[in-house]
Amino acid sequence: MLALMAAATIVSLLAAILSNRVSPLAALILIPIAGAIAAGVAPGIPDYIVAGLGKIAPVAGMFVFAILFFGIMTDAGLLAPLVGAVLRLVGERPSRITVGTALLALVIHLDGSGAVCFLVTIPALRPLYDRLGMDRRILACTASMAAGVNFLPWTGPTLRAGAALKIPVATIFTPMIGVQLVGLAFVFVVSWWLGIREERRLARVAQAPGAPDATSPLAADDPAALALRRPTLFPVNVAITLVVVATMVTGLMEPVVVFMAGTALALIINYPSAVEQRERIDAHARAALMMAGILFAAGAFTGIMTGSGMIKALAEASVAHVPDAIGPRIPVLLGLIAMPLSLVFDPDSFYFGVLPVIAEVAGHFGVPAVQVGQAALLGQMTTGFPVSPLTPATFLVAGLSGVDLGAHQRFSIPWLFAASLVMTLAALLFGIFAL
Repeated sequence: MLALMAAATIVSLLAAILSNRVSPLAALILIPIAGAIAAGVAPGIPDYIVAGLGKIAPVAGMFVFAILFFGIMTDAGLLAPLVGAVLRLVGERPSRITVGTALLALVIHLDGSGAVCFLVTIPALRPLYDRLGMDRRILACTASMAAGVNFLPWTGPTLRAGAALKIPVATIFTPMIGVQLVGLAFVFVVSWWLGIREERRLARVAQAPGAPDATSPLAADDPAALALRRPTLFPVNVAITLVVVATMVTGLMEPVVVFMAGTALALIINYPSAVEQRERIDAHARAALMMAGILFAAGAFTGIMTGSGMIKALAEASVAHVPDAIGPRIPVLLGLIAMPLSLVFDPDSFYFGVLPVIAEVAGHFGVPAVQVGQAALLGQMTTGFPVSPLTPATFLVAGLSGVDLGAHQRFSIPWLFAASLVMTLAALLFGIFAL
């Protein structure tokens, strides 16, 4: 019963969000409550929600102050030289800009943190996309693909797989280097193609009667925006930003603390008067509040699904229905569905609850556990994490890009799923898996 209700709840949530019929905030709160009531665990709902909110609170705080911090720094002109440098490097061709987006996200994600990758990449490039009139969904998609395919020995999914299966991380990761390179090649090809397609769209828009010139100086240099610039404080703002990012990457302090302090410094240094500070906060408060609301709603969802036992029941029921005939092919099949599984299971539930059971079943057919772990890395919370409603990163990508959550998922899921399938095929061709 619990497994059935868990599946129905997750399918209903995805359908509601992807169809754009219900706001993500409402869906994340009401649908799991309805599922829990139907499953007969209604008395525990308040406790489950509170537990979920407790886990999400530091993340929500980080995102709120991250939005304020980067918004204030953008107002002060911190990113203007970077945008100018990117323009000089890649010109104004969307096909080069999209490839540059993927490259920047890939480099930033070398620290293994998806949040850091998106917090740095998207605010840096969004002004450039807006200046040229490019579709922000492409910004969200290319950054998501680069971060998703770039699974490393120190990233969460790899560490979880090694810990859950009691296998050294190097044993899991090293044979997958070639597969990952194939995935990255796919990412850059798709990024280039999305840029080419965007060039054609912009060309058609430019030829339309009365079309504005999105690349004109007037479009990029609004007088109101120029009044907020603080060019004399540029070195100070760069130093503050580098310290904030470096402190967050190295883990010296909790990210929420880092961004709270950074936001306060950015306000006081760039806009000394209380009136100016209130205006800057008000200017970005809507985006921050929307992000906080959705994240707390996501905390309620995961709290109910985990606390009620629905996620665990779904995991056990899913594995129990594996036919004996496909046992030897479990790694291949897992690789094929690993990315969609990110929409169903949060990383801890999958890697610590589902993966060991799958490995045990596969072991009865002579399949090494390491192959099961490698198959999971082809999509489960790698290519899947930037679009999963179970991870804060999904809401971060959508919020920073300024696109609707459903629009981001509809646009990005096919490309991320394709990347997962390409890497699974590569694993077959390289002999890592066998049919």
